[in-house]
Amino acid sequence: MAGEKKLDEWGTRFGVILAVAGSAVGLGNFLRFPGQAAQNGGGAFISPYFCALIFLGIPIGWAEWTMGRYGGRKGFRSAPAIMGIFGRGSAARYVGSIGVLIPVAVSFYYTFVETWCLGYCWHFLTGGIGVNPQAAIAEQTGASRAFFAESTGFGADGALFRLHNLETLLFFMIVFSINISLVYRGISKGIEKFCSWAMPSMAVCALIVLIRVLTLGTPDPAHPDQNVVNGLGYMWNPNFSALGNFRTWLAAAGQVFFTLSVGFGVIINYASYLRKKDDIALSGLTASATNEVFEVGFGGMITLTAAFIFLGVTGTTEAVSTGNFGLGFQTLPVVFAHMGSLGNLVGAVWFFMLFLAAITSSLSMYQPALAFSQEALGLSRKPATAAMAGLCIVGSFGVMWFSKGGVFLDTIDFWVGSFLIFVMAALQIIFFSWIFGIERGRKEAHNGALIRIPDVMWFVMRYVAPPYLIVVFIGFCVQNMKSSAQLIAASTAAKLALGLIALTTAALLAGVRIGEKRWRAAGLDIDDKIPLD
Repeated sequence: MAGEKKLDEWGTRFGVILAVAGSAVGLGNFLRFPGQAAQNGGGAFISPYFCALIFLGIPIGWAEWTMGRYGGRKGFRSAPAIMGIFGRGSAARYVGSIGVLIPVAVSFYYTFVETWCLGYCWHFLTGGIGVNPQAAIAEQTGASRAFFAESTGFGADGALFRLHNLETLLFFMIVFSINISLVYRGISKGIEKFCSWAMPSMAVCALIVLIRVLTLGTPDPAHPDQNVVNGLGYMWNPNFSALGNFRTWLAAAGQVFFTLSVGFGVIINYASYLRKKDDIALSGLTASATNEVFEVGFGGMITLTAAFIFLGVTGTTEAVSTGNFGLGFQTLPVVFAHMGSLGNLVGAVWFFMLFLAAITSSLSMYQPALAFSQEALGLSRKPATAAMAGLCIVGSFGVMWFSKGGVFLDTIDFWVGSFLIFVMAALQIIFFSWIFGIERGRKEAHNGALIRIPDVMWFVMRYVAPPYLIVVFIGFCVQNMKSSAQLIAASTAAKLALGLIALTTAALLAGVRIGEKRWRAAGLDIDDKIPLD
């Protein structure tokens, strides 16, 4: 037991900051953020984005850090148990299972996308993906899209399981094995140690690619307006006339949730391994700031600037019309082909950086399910890891088999990776500020804090964030529910994806029921009847 406990503690404060930042810094920073910005007018997206960051992302993040550490002091590590403490009852524990469902279900497709990054990196190291730099842009784009469809199986269901196209499966097994081995090694020896070198390595890779992009100048004299300065302006020049577009505000809030991992069930789990006097105020802010450097400073400036320089505004907008993956996996390879002899090297560095970003995030998706298996079911680390890995590999193989058009993947992403994140975040901030109490929350957050959270942020948590969330959530549903319902009605893959989500949910609810019996039998304070000092 002593060895097991040692696995479940962070080694250093810097280590937990990097781990939480690593959870947040992922494909959303380098693919989703540039895609959302391009779809919403570049600079027009930035103002709503920072509003959502200040009024939703950072305050809810602080609430999650506080909830996690408080729950950890009572001996709990999983979202259902900790949500039960703050919601004071069995109902809160059952809805808290969303905090395990989200990361584990998102991992079904996230690890698959992570596999693409490793595969692209390998191909760029060994000669590229077949884009001819001398060909016309349309031909280059076609070659890039064809490679993407083949390597991801988007062309047909089961395509990745054919003998001539097993490369992606091989890369998946490598990626999955790395994830499971690191999670099995524990919090400090696995996740923290990996993130401690992966995050700085990511920064170095990002700087290399950013420097190359910022030194492109005006590569095509025939289009003098498509230069670095105008590319940066495309992202940073504000467009205040677009602030009246609710769609832009909605997209900005959704991006902040996705990128900071708030409402994801990850921060609440990671923070539960902190000690009573470990700082969470400065650590939470530092993790958020680190994420923003990678997202806005690297992801946006690299991807949007490079796309603008070679494709212009129209071409960049068209590139994201096929989804968030279009810009990163289909358009940027064309950009790299225009970079001359260094293009393949820059491409390899770019996709290796994406791979590191993805794996620091996917590790955080497996850990909450592992903690829940140990805590609710009473499993030791080895069988808990085996159970979690079995569930995840079934889900991932479902995503890889039903790969045509990415419908199976998109269905899980919408209902779990978007819809349920809003639900979980709303529940957390309401439980924290209205049931647990904002004054108790302030006292707990400042216990051992290296900075004081500004008073205005406590007002935001109680009176601003909940209605802001509700408005955004209603707008999200109005905007997306009809099209999602139509997709489910027309697609067998979408129905199967929902079935997988339902089965996973049922298993988690059964786990909560077992856990409640175990916790009550052990005499644990699961309803916060005895507040800690």
